Amino acid sequence: MTNNQKQTTVIVGGGHAAGALLTTLLQKKYQHKVILVGEEPHPPYQRPPLSKNYLTGEVDQGSLYLKPISIYENAGHQLRLGVRVVQIDRNNKIIRLSDQSTLKYDQLVLATGSRVRRLNAPGADLKGIHYLHDIADADNLRQQLVAGKRLVIVGGGYIGLEVAASANKSGVDVTVLEAADRLMQRVTGPEMSAFFYAKHTDAGVDVRLNTAVTGFEAGEQGCVTGVRLANGGIVPADIVLVSIGVLPETALAEAAGLPCDDGIVVDEFTRTADPAVLAIGDCTRHRNLLFEKMQRLESVANAVDQARTAAATLMGERVPYKSVPWFWSNQFNVRLQMVGLSQNHDQRVVRGNPSDEAFVVFYLQGSRLVAVDAVNMPMAFMVGKKLVYQGKDVSVEALKDPSTELKSLA
Repeated sequence: MTNNQKQTTVIVGGGHAAGALLTTLLQKKYQHKVILVGEEPHPPYQRPPLSKNYLTGEVDQGSLYLKPISIYENAGHQLRLGVRVVQIDRNNKIIRLSDQSTLKYDQLVLATGSRVRRLNAPGADLKGIHYLHDIADADNLRQQLVAGKRLVIVGGGYIGLEVAASANKSGVDVTVLEAADRLMQRVTGPEMSAFFYAKHTDAGVDVRLNTAVTGFEAGEQGCVTGVRLANGGIVPADIVLVSIGVLPETALAEAAGLPCDDGIVVDEFTRTADPAVLAIGDCTRHRNLLFEKMQRLESVANAVDQARTAAATLMGERVPYKSVPWFWSNQFNVRLQMVGLSQNHDQRVVRGNPSDEAFVVFYLQGSRLVAVDAVNMPMAFMVGKKLVYQGKDVSVEALKDPSTELKSLA
């Protein structure tokens, strides 16, 4: 195929990664034909508000969309919505869709995202048991969250706690059941866990740690009425949200013979083992030049940054992926901003007082800063992002000393 002939790039997925890639290709004036195939009936949209202000009705559906459909169509890009890709034929560069049609591609980008981890327990299919992953899930849950109703949330991670805060604000009676001994254990340190435990319990949320769920109680017409606990107790419930994490959506890639390992394996240019197939976002286990080992990240920032790398690759530019991971969570009046990966730290430094609802936790490996968690301290987050990216040694005394300006450290 000569350079002046238009090629076809197909993007599979309708989440943040797919939308960011489409937007970046628009900005870069990508000359080839682009077709986005999305299983949902919506154009690419933001998912973070689903557990927060969309769930409470403060924002409408249209505000979730990254761009109006007309923007894409005016640029000549095509959106095939409400249809699912069922097979990738890499030998012939064809994808088969659930409506029996096929699409030919020159370049294929998999932005298939993730799926919710299901709870396998007796009664898990009862009416009134919800998962939260897309607009339809949020719409179904929102209809049930009426003041006075009893909501039980299984899981004390970001999403579960954000829903707890949103539902509490709406006058719902909320109980959070967490199997671990602290909240958000997978992503943050004990100081932050303790702060959010206090924040939720002070607001009237019943938070129970070290509490495993073994099943659900059924009432009339197959509706859930309670959550059974490993200790033999039962928590009454009108509504249940199961929020125990997500799994990468790799089935299509695996069936097509692409290497997967808790995610579709891609290099620092978002390329899979097949040079005609890229992959981005939550579905990938990727190479980031800031880290020695491959990572899989569930975050908007990673989706957007990988989309930019993929756009460069599609344009024939060599721009390797080298971005600091960052995340955020809004619960009640608190904005938690996190940067870096804290799992392997050997020292923590706290600056500020949690009781003032403005403090920061620094995570170090030796004298190198590897992560920062900041509550209502955007400056600490921004400085932390620079320091983690630079990978330089940092003085622990300077981090501890409130008289040392954080900006001076970067």
